[in-house]
Amino acid sequence: MKVTDYSGKAVSDIERASHVGMYSTSDSETITVVSSIIRNVIDKQDKALIEYTKKFDKYDLTQKNIQVTKEEIKAAYSRTDPALLEALTHAHKNIKKFHYEQFKTIKKSWETETEPGVLITEKTIPLESIGAYIPGGRATYPSTVLMTCTPAKVAGVKRIAVASPPPISDAILAACYICEVDAVYRIGGAQAIAALASGTQSVRRVDKIVGPGNKYVNTAKLSVYGMVDIDMPAGPSEIMIIADAKADAKMVASDLLAQAEHDPDARCVLITESLQKEVEIRREIEQQKARLKRLLIIQTSLAKNFLVCRTKSVEESADIANMLAPEHLEIITENADILADKIKNAGTVFVGRYSPVSAGDYASGSNHVLPTGMAARFSSSLGVRDYLKNFTTQKITKQGLMSLRKTIETLAVAESLDAHAQSVRQRFE
Repeated sequence: MKVTDYSGKAVSDIERASHVGMYSTSDSETITVVSSIIRNVIDKQDKALIEYTKKFDKYDLTQKNIQVTKEEIKAAYSRTDPALLEALTHAHKNIKKFHYEQFKTIKKSWETETEPGVLITEKTIPLESIGAYIPGGRATYPSTVLMTCTPAKVAGVKRIAVASPPPISDAILAACYICEVDAVYRIGGAQAIAALASGTQSVRRVDKIVGPGNKYVNTAKLSVYGMVDIDMPAGPSEIMIIADAKADAKMVASDLLAQAEHDPDARCVLITESLQKEVEIRREIEQQKARLKRLLIIQTSLAKNFLVCRTKSVEESADIANMLAPEHLEIITENADILADKIKNAGTVFVGRYSPVSAGDYASGSNHVLPTGMAARFSSSLGVRDYLKNFTTQKITKQGLMSLRKTIETLAVAESLDAHAQSVRQRFE
């Protein structure tokens, strides 16, 4: 296997090189800044939100306008381009359908008798409330409202809140209207995460926070974990494309550029067995990128994080994909289905030339909030299960406890917890 970067320079360690330029949520400076913000929001509440919003977003926040009113949301919906509303509604329909089907696969309640007189029941119920963080800054993301709030609604979450940096676009508010969001807050960054986790005079605390963000948002999510649950600390967007000698170079190049335009830290990896195809795709990237609006972001991303792996076999290509566990994996090859069956580690896999990542980003129906930074080795895309929790009930008869008594008392004594043994013994004295 030969690995090269954007300039064509040879790379020796693909696993290490594939993460060059990706920020860490554990650097000391970020942790210090975020810790200070969280403490201030907990202590000063709305006052801190107002101060940070003025400092970071240059927006005049007040206690009266922290929460967007229902009338403002309706007005934004009515102002939104009808073509965009139609697209949002179409995407919402597919996302809703997919997550309803996902919900149907989940066992809501089941029970087992581990031995006579010992009955254990597990119940699955929705969370009471969630907060969805919708990024702002470089772009506006109404699709992320659909992806984070729709499965919550399907799961039966009673209260869904959205936080997004001001000024919030009409497109985001229109998506909130379509998803029947209960509250929208004009707050962004680590301060929004702190407010959702702890609550303020104007922001009701939630039980779980979901949604992507920058390194400050991700660090804040990790910091408040325990006060609330979180989905995942999602990093910059990633794509890996496995392309054979017959792949359309224009398609492959356009899909790589589509991910590169997300963020200067976005990661793009091309895997091919064909030197000629590599050359064609590199040429197409140069030609196409010049016509794109976010050229500076694309150039930075490619220079920092673009890798080409020239492999000797399909098996080697699959091995690299499984090792790097990309957020998005496209397979544009002959017999793409066979290769897809070899993949174990990926956020989501797009099979065939007419399955671009853009379809999953917006409208096919599966979720676009996905594990990044090789986390697909052990985690999954956002879905209905993230908005549910399980708990058990145990009903034990006297006969059942009698059958467990000796085991409980023996283990309790072994652990020097004599009160545990006594709590069982007491019931038979």
